[in-house]
Amino acid sequence: MTAKRQRVMGRAVTIVSGIYLIGGANLTRSEDAAVYLIDFGTEQVMIDSGAGRSAKRLEENIRAAGFDPHGISTLILTHRHIDHIGAAPYFRERFGCRILMHDLDADAVEQGDPVQTVADWYGTSFPPTPVDIRVSGEEETLSFDGESLHILFTPGHTPGSLSLYLDRDGRRILFGQDIHGPFIPRLGADLQAWRQSMEKLLSLKADLLCEGHFGIFEPWEAVERFIRQHIDRNNA
Repeated sequence: MTAKRQRVMGRAVTIVSGIYLIGGANLTRSEDAAVYLIDFGTEQVMIDSGAGRSAKRLEENIRAAGFDPHGISTLILTHRHIDHIGAAPYFRERFGCRILMHDLDADAVEQGDPVQTVADWYGTSFPPTPVDIRVSGEEETLSFDGESLHILFTPGHTPGSLSLYLDRDGRRILFGQDIHGPFIPRLGADLQAWRQSMEKLLSLKADLLCEGHFGIFEPWEAVERFIRQHIDRNNA
């Protein structure tokens, strides 16, 4: 597999034009999943928010990339686990962004469920937090300043896991946060649903994959290899 070589801007990493890595183990704290920022010109979209303790560092990293956090219109939470949702209350309350999730994972966030958010496993808590936009169905497309961001229902890791992609500068960029799992049945994991989700992602033939814990992969051959490696591992 091939991880992309990135250009560092302060505490943010430029992946491609207008797309940044602003959080994760090497930028914020070890418990944080990767956090991405997409610039759409008149507004920005944030993908996930780390485990919570890095909220102010994420804010600093957004500013280091040249953006005002008040410009973030939407925070998309790819699923309900604390390492992805932790700083969502901070950004919603402080900067007024809308939180978007799949309907099947949203209740755990709105209730602050310590088990389904795995906050208890991390030795922390998560406050009940409103979800402003609930999506459902197989796919939705959102428009930001005339550019399309596609949201795919990819259950498996959790019942309401989401993946996202957009086409920019002739390349397809996929955000697949927890492609690797793990798969814990008591937390709603479904291995068969995950396999079907992975086939859906493979059909996209993305040029670049932004994963949640294992880095950024390109070109398509490296993306395919990474996904198939985990399919094979979970078929054993």
